[in-house]
Amino acid sequence: MKIKIQYLLVVVFISSVALAQKKDENIGTEVVNVVKPYTPTISDAFKVKETPALEDEDNTKKEPIQYTIFSFPVASTFSPSKGRAAGVDKSKEERLFKNYITAGAGNYFNAFGELYLTQDIGDTDYAAAMIKHLSSSGGIKEVALDDRFINSSIDLTYGSKQKDYSWTTDLGYQFQRYYWYGLPADFGGALPYENRQALLSRMDPVQTYHNFNIGGRLQFTESIFDGLALKYDRFWDAYGSAENRFYVKPSFTFDAFQKSIKTEVIVDYVGGTFDKNYQGVTALKYGYTNLGIHPSFGMRKDDWSFDIGAAVYYSLNQNGSNKAYFYPKFLGSLKVVGDFMIFYVGLQGDLQQNSYRDFTNENPYVSPTLTIIPTDKQYEALAGLKGKLSNEISYNVRASLINEKNKALFEAQDYSVATLDYNNLKNHYVYGNTFGVTYDALRTFQLYGELKADFSKNLAAGIHGSFQKYQTKTALEAWNLPEINLGANLEVNITPRWYAGADVFYVGDRKDHQTNQDSYTLIPVDNIKTVKGYFDANAHVGFKYSARLTGFLRLNNLGNQAYQKWLNYPVQSFQVLVGANYKFDF
Repeated sequence: MKIKIQYLLVVVFISSVALAQKKDENIGTEVVNVVKPYTPTISDAFKVKETPALEDEDNTKKEPIQYTIFSFPVASTFSPSKGRAAGVDKSKEERLFKNYITAGAGNYFNAFGELYLTQDIGDTDYAAAMIKHLSSSGGIKEVALDDRFINSSIDLTYGSKQKDYSWTTDLGYQFQRYYWYGLPADFGGALPYENRQALLSRMDPVQTYHNFNIGGRLQFTESIFDGLALKYDRFWDAYGSAENRFYVKPSFTFDAFQKSIKTEVIVDYVGGTFDKNYQGVTALKYGYTNLGIHPSFGMRKDDWSFDIGAAVYYSLNQNGSNKAYFYPKFLGSLKVVGDFMIFYVGLQGDLQQNSYRDFTNENPYVSPTLTIIPTDKQYEALAGLKGKLSNEISYNVRASLINEKNKALFEAQDYSVATLDYNNLKNHYVYGNTFGVTYDALRTFQLYGELKADFSKNLAAGIHGSFQKYQTKTALEAWNLPEINLGANLEVNITPRWYAGADVFYVGDRKDHQTNQDSYTLIPVDNIKTVKGYFDANAHVGFKYSARLTGFLRLNNLGNQAYQKWLNYPVQSFQVLVGANYKFDF
């Protein structure tokens, strides 16, 4: 059959070629009239079947194939050698102790000590105690009065950590004794030498501060109520001054508008009395209750992050001048180059409650005749860059503009020798040896930068600096605020037993104002004093005799400078302190 079909195809092919080679003949012409162009319609189209029928005669059902493996055991004579773990250099784990005691002494009869004790009570509770002491017998050559001081404190804590919450209670007492030894250089200069020495011998410019405090903290892990912090301080001194400070701060977190809103409620009260004002005429009383609420929420999107909120306060003054305050709270950041460069901006303010105790902690040489009012920090606008230069080095640079009303500035008190009653000296803070507080509107432009390096667990260093420019409203200068602050530090583990460190810092010139009321001149004098800037360097070295016992040596004021931290108050020169630390468990 296949042979006949082949013959037929050959005949057809030859006939086609013969016709193709025939001479062309003129078939004539004909006119074709096109009535209208062809316009296809949907009916002219036909649908191609999605699954066409297969007419291949070879399309037959395939038979299933099953594969089997014919296996048989093979004897092996291979015997592997025993494995051996590679050696790893593992440092000995340092033992941690729950308790320690530190003590030391040095020149100027300086002595310091610190004791920390803690004890677990059951599986969830614990108790702790901290005792601190720092004192000096003085001996600064440049001063005519006693310059001793004592600062001792004890703090007790009891806490409990449960599954869903934790709480702590605190109880503490602090005792401080300071001497107002900073007499002006011309104090009593017009008196005969014998009279001046007799006057100095009758002076006893000692001041003592006492602070009793009790407080606590409560925290929840899974609750709309995050926690509560509260504290009460009772502060008093040797001149009849007394102050009460109480604050309570509950915090909440709840969901609203598809955001998690964190809210802090603030109740902050301070009130107290001074026995008399600086002129010794009338008593001073003050009392402020600041009621505030601070809601905030965070947002994260790609490389941006935002923390947005606000703070609203209503301040109640016992004198009747109540006032409301509103402050923005915003901080945003953008990862420009991952963690290596982060740009951030912020705008924030707050109502700062000032207190007699806070002022004495910053400057223990204030007179017990202060005016106490809150500081209205209207805003702080800032922008900066932070990040890493490498995995070991981090940086932070920032520029900020701060606007404050009723900013507290320390200013030296005026004095008069002629008005003193030599035979009845009572108020030993009126010799030009104390400071008052002046309030003014202050605008500050600040540039700040820091660089930190943690090269390894054995070497760490850092450097920081800030530059300020102040603008006051009524005061001639921003009293006792420096325009330059610089500092650097270094910590080194020389060997597993030896370690050392150092820190240096520079504080620029400051301005103060003081008037000798016994000096009368025809030409007005502004009496502005310049407190010169100072450079200081401290160093320490230690030796770990054992896991429990460590000895150390501290060297302070290596430059041996009798610089003044406050006007007329030179500090101790070069100081050497030797001490030891002992760790233990019960």
